[in-house]
Amino acid sequence: MERINETLKRVITPEFSSRLDEMKQEVLEDPGVQLFLEENAAQISKKIVDRSLSKLYEYKSQSHDCGSCQSLEMCTNYMKGYEPRLVLDRNLIDLEYVRCKRGVIEDERKKVTSMIDSIHMPKEVMESNLAGVDLEDGSRVVAVRAAKDFLNEWERTSVLPKKGLYIHGQFGVGKSYLLGALANELAARHIHSVVVYVPEFFREMKQAIQDHSLAEKIEFVKRAPVLMLDDIGAETMSSWTRDEILGTILHYRMSEQLPTFMTSNFNYDELEHHLSFTQRGEKEVVKAGRIMERIRALTIPIPLQGKNWREEK
Repeated sequence: MERINETLKRVITPEFSSRLDEMKQEVLEDPGVQLFLEENAAQISKKIVDRSLSKLYEYKSQSHDCGSCQSLEMCTNYMKGYEPRLVLDRNLIDLEYVRCKRGVIEDERKKVTSMIDSIHMPKEVMESNLAGVDLEDGSRVVAVRAAKDFLNEWERTSVLPKKGLYIHGQFGVGKSYLLGALANELAARHIHSVVVYVPEFFREMKQAIQDHSLAEKIEFVKRAPVLMLDDIGAETMSSWTRDEILGTILHYRMSEQLPTFMTSNFNYDELEHHLSFTQRGEKEVVKAGRIMERIRALTIPIPLQGKNWREEK
């Protein structure tokens, strides 16, 4: 077996030594390395630097402050979404990996997304934001201002207002978009909301009887810190969905003073008329009035007008 000294003599040629010196010089000229060595000059010797060259090179060869990465998906570092930081550890220079700027932004995005539970809502609605609302129409200005008033009250008192909004208007004027935008604004403030597309949710409730998940699903919705019911009145209402599902949810939220938002093509009076007729054509004015009493107690009516966004797409 060849002795180690002989092996080193054979491997470490003048060319190898020259390249090693060049790499060392490149590493020591790196601004990040220089700053670290200056800040820790009292603790770092030439011997420590020589023994830590591999770590210094690993540091230099990666991106810092996301300077070489166009996106998180295209991160060039050894650990995607992380960047190396130089540290001293037991008389050696070592690396620790910390979340990069793009990684932090992605973490925050996921955290925000996790604050919203969307039930049967379109993706484009759940990606909306208040800044994207077209304010050419005066009624949209009023609606956005009302939404911001709700947010401002929370920021001023750290207590959610007891009343949400009842946003009503014709098909396609942006009611659902505004609801999704508000949910995202709340999520950015780490306030959890549940956004529900009502017609599909009611259909799901009928199926939930068969798999014995009805009670669990109603509990989840009715206890949401902020509940948003989209397109109420668009469904064909049965007395069971009106009284046992919608009525139960609204009664609990009214009793607990939990903020509730709704959108509808109907104003209050039109919705009450809609709720008074069941699938069988039965007219139940008193029961519809009881539901509307809860809706009025939970919401502030905001009419929304303007052009149909969907027709322009």
